[in-house]
Amino acid sequence: MRLSTKGRYAVMAMVDLAMHSDGKPIALADIATRQEISLSYLEQLFAKLRRGGQVKSVRGPGGGYTLARSASETRISDIILSVDEPIRATRCDPGSPQGCTGASGRCVTHDLWEELSNQIHLFLSSVTVADVCERRVLGTSGILHRSQFDSADAR
Repeated sequence: MRLSTKGRYAVMAMVDLAMHSDGKPIALADIATRQEISLSYLEQLFAKLRRGGQVKSVRGPGGGYTLARSASETRISDIILSVDEPIRATRCDPGSPQGCTGASGRCVTHDLWEELSNQIHLFLSSVTVADVCERRVLGTSGILHRSQFDSADAR
């Protein structure tokens, strides 16, 4: 399963917004510059995020966007779903009469990928923007990253 740029960029922008807003609106141009994301692409994403209830827009001078809820109440899964990014590892659409194989049946590994989709959704539902901002989601990738620096320091 691969998360597209739409979902990844939406999460990056929301984390940036949380880290830099201090309760004040942030211009999308500022987020675009910091995160190296096209401004026009961010405008499209934030229109979806606003419709999905993830952000609020403020018009006029000093305007921009703020989080609709606190960072600790904003789940990563909600951000991804707001930009129409499916969280699934199967080829077929859930509930579709046409199965994974293109016929009417499921592929032999359907249940495996379906459960993987469920686990991904559960994980992303358990992580908030605040967790990402405060670096509370460092799993084994963080351990590996730190051990690389530790071994380089030992030289």
